[in-house]
Amino acid sequence: MPAQLNGSMTASIPLRITGDQTTVLCKQHKHSRSSYSESSPLANSRNNSLTFRPPKRLMSNPDKTIAVINASGRQAASFIRVATAVGYHVRAQLRNLEGVVAAEVSTNPNVTVFVGELYTRHSPSDVNRDVTKYGPLAGVGVNYDLINNLFRGSQLAFINTTFYGDEIAIGKALADAAKRAGIQHYVYSSMPDHAAYNTGWPSLPLWAAKHEVEQYVRQLRLPASFVYTGIYNNNFTSLQYPLFCMELQKDGSFTWQAPFHEDAKLPWLDAEHDVGPAILQIFKDGPSKWSGERIALAYEYLSPREACRLFSRGVGRRVRYVRGPININVRIPAGYREQLVGLEKLFSPDEKDARKQPPYFGDPKLELSCPSEALELWEGPRGLEEYAREMFPLEEEANGLTWMLEEDISDDEDVHAAATSVEQLRINDGDDDSDDDNDDGLIMRGRKRDEEEWLA
Repeated sequence: MPAQLNGSMTASIPLRITGDQTTVLCKQHKHSRSSYSESSPLANSRNNSLTFRPPKRLMSNPDKTIAVINASGRQAASFIRVATAVGYHVRAQLRNLEGVVAAEVSTNPNVTVFVGELYTRHSPSDVNRDVTKYGPLAGVGVNYDLINNLFRGSQLAFINTTFYGDEIAIGKALADAAKRAGIQHYVYSSMPDHAAYNTGWPSLPLWAAKHEVEQYVRQLRLPASFVYTGIYNNNFTSLQYPLFCMELQKDGSFTWQAPFHEDAKLPWLDAEHDVGPAILQIFKDGPSKWSGERIALAYEYLSPREACRLFSRGVGRRVRYVRGPININVRIPAGYREQLVGLEKLFSPDEKDARKQPPYFGDPKLELSCPSEALELWEGPRGLEEYAREMFPLEEEANGLTWMLEEDISDDEDVHAAATSVEQLRINDGDDDSDDDNDDGLIMRGRKRDEEEWLA
């Protein structure tokens, strides 16, 4: 049957292929929707001078096909928008077709979509087999059929693995398939294992898994590059998400509480706006320039105090930073909970000396390249102040919140209700031992956040 998405998806031809309920959608569409916006000069940030401007490069002929996974994540969706806009074709894996981002990707005429998970479930009798190294999922296999089909006919690949399934096994399978397919340039979105840089630092499970996959890609001698993304501007929300909750106060101001030292610098990135053009330039430059390189994708290098100052200037409200533990007020996946526990230990709120805070990227040399190396790839980033002014209120409204529409914020009850309405957030508290907890993102739902893989 032809598929429909929100009334905007034209007829599709679903083709069933072997594997774990994997579907390929070969589409014929006349147009696609873009959410790309104007770039920011970052003129107001003293940490991000654009005095260095590399020479313009000629456009390459976009006659190649790019394999992408987790296509509804912020990184992948940003890249797909930019790459297809200049003529590249993308073969994209989506976990499902739900939500506005999946609809955008699946209705793009330059995208062939593969719908299905990258992992498979074993039978209940195999529940103790293939336990993930850094995550809680047991009995998880790899969807080799989907992965092999994804790379067929592709010459390039942008791969950002996530904690859905056994990330290490999936990451290795993807690299193996890319090697067999003769991928000419493999860009992997990695993160550090801090324990590899200092044995006194804990490993963050979700990042350490990426580090192990990176090491495997290097062993295969793929023509590969490795991007390390800074903290997403887009992570901020007044919903009760842990770590980046901008909690709306009764006086209309915001408070951000996190364990980071208030004066220690952190790398920042607007993932939706700036990942795409940066990755595209890496592909244009090719492996001759970037093979084997770690590239820091961060366009601002700001302490939490500085970040809150810029955010306040953008949103037009007071934003206060509070250094403290990570509050977990909603049900979250067990793997992500372990990540937060490790992160609080790594960036201890009890450490008084800002100079002793571990580098976010693990390697101090990588952070020294912020933001100059990223600016070499893409000169028009959107900074935190611009994000807070132009995008944050729109995302909040899309999540069902109304604080940005309130002219009179003196009514304490109205302000509080606008931030925490149970009907809007559908918070799901309490313990639930169902297997679905291992697969879901945060269970708290807004109208937008549950429609994207926001951690990717």
